[in-house]
Amino acid sequence: MVITALAHARAGLVGNPSDGYFGKTISFIIRNFRVSVKLWESPHFDILPSQGDLAHHDSVEAFLRDQKLFGYYGGIRIMKASVKRFYEFARKRSHTLNPANFTLSFESTIPRLVGLSGSSGIIIATLRALSAFHQMPIANHEMPGLALSVERDELGITAGLQDRVIQTYEGMVFMDFDKTLIESRGYGVYEPIKPSPMPPLYVAFDPDRAEVSDVPHRNLKELWNKGDPTVIAAIAELRDLTDAGKAALLCGDFKALGKIVDANYAIRQRIMNVAPENHRMVEVARSVGSSSHFCGSGGAVCGLFEGGDQYQKLVDAMAEINCTVIRPVVFE
Repeated sequence: MVITALAHARAGLVGNPSDGYFGKTISFIIRNFRVSVKLWESPHFDILPSQGDLAHHDSVEAFLRDQKLFGYYGGIRIMKASVKRFYEFARKRSHTLNPANFTLSFESTIPRLVGLSGSSGIIIATLRALSAFHQMPIANHEMPGLALSVERDELGITAGLQDRVIQTYEGMVFMDFDKTLIESRGYGVYEPIKPSPMPPLYVAFDPDRAEVSDVPHRNLKELWNKGDPTVIAAIAELRDLTDAGKAALLCGDFKALGKIVDANYAIRQRIMNVAPENHRMVEVARSVGSSSHFCGSGGAVCGLFEGGDQYQKLVDAMAEINCTVIRPVVFE
């Protein structure tokens, strides 16, 4: 029997990037893109190579770009780290593990390294497959922390809980990473929300703007740890902005929500360096009247549009800078 486990792309709508700093955020899942992990019993333990693991490229230039983005590692190291952390987690629980060997493989349609959480998607899907194989359920509030430990503690990648929370709970989630709760129990308050009607959301991305996501966050973390007053104040603003965003979502005030999205980006500019090509994506989206800010670390933007005519203008304008626009499927 083959076990198949999925995890989807995600975007931060409001509050980003405050999740690693005891902030608040609202994120939504993007069902248009997903990671699929397959697990089946086999004579030996094996992880099959996939994206970023193969040495075959169309050209030397393609290899050099791949190496610049991924170094000398691909998905295999992420899956190895996920297996290691899962087994440590299971043994702490004194759970009886399935003694059989197995093979793992994955496929992903999530655009790579544009802030849509492809790496954490691999981890979440792998943990779900292992959970099913060993018949060891992992509670929703536990999964994000376990997934975060794979990247942060095992691989030394700067990351926060937001991506793992939304990829665990799916749909749309309001998150409060209250310091007291995080430090005392390891997780915050995660509240699924389902606005009715749904806001007119879009997501736009350009893989050519890809960058390793922990690089910008690493610098921000250093400033936070030093108690930089600008960063401290910005995170407090993002908490308040997220509360306002939740209220706008629940009452259907999408004009207000669009302004909140734009304000979120302005705060981000104060505390993080924004590459000119990434800023251009925001500018182009706003040039047709849509709100816009980053989905994650860069390479993709999200926001709201007003009506079909504006959406078509958005699609046409973003195409001129080689960006693809989609309407995200958030709920099944």
